[in-house]
Amino acid sequence: MTGTGTRILGIDTSLRCTGLGVVEAHGSVMRAVDFGCLKTKPAWLHSACLLHIAQGIRKMIGDTAPAGVAIEGAFFCKNVKTAMVLGEARGVAIAVCAEAGLPVFEYAPRRVKQAVTGVGSAEKLQVMKMVMRLLGIGTEIQQDASDALALAICHLQSARGIAARQEPI
Repeated sequence: MTGTGTRILGIDTSLRCTGLGVVEAHGSVMRAVDFGCLKTKPAWLHSACLLHIAQGIRKMIGDTAPAGVAIEGAFFCKNVKTAMVLGEARGVAIAVCAEAGLPVFEYAPRRVKQAVTGVGSAEKLQVMKMVMRLLGIGTEIQQDASDALALAICHLQSARGIAARQEPI
């Protein structure tokens, strides 16, 4: 909790474009504090991509002082290599947040969609439009940043008792 409200960092992990979004809540009123994407290039070494993600998350934490973190939970993936790479990016994100002393909460994609749109099977565009509406964002935002903001919104709603409480991982 900060003097201005409760801030939650949402992280949508990916090796090529990790979405970050910080949402601040004053009761039921929410606003976007900061959001964006950490992009990496295919030519970069795998280790350099993971380092870039770690540094970007550290900077966002330092700049916005969130009280906690919401991250997408593990999900079924048919491609083992893709699952491993995503798991490494998630691991880096969780470790950086733990290093900063922040509790990390995990949410299933379906639960995030339900919290934001009211429908667990909502399309990504529906989620993005609702995130923009809920946070008063007037210009279209990148999909990964929208997903990160949606994670933060989901956690804030859970913290207010709108959805079932979640234990930190």
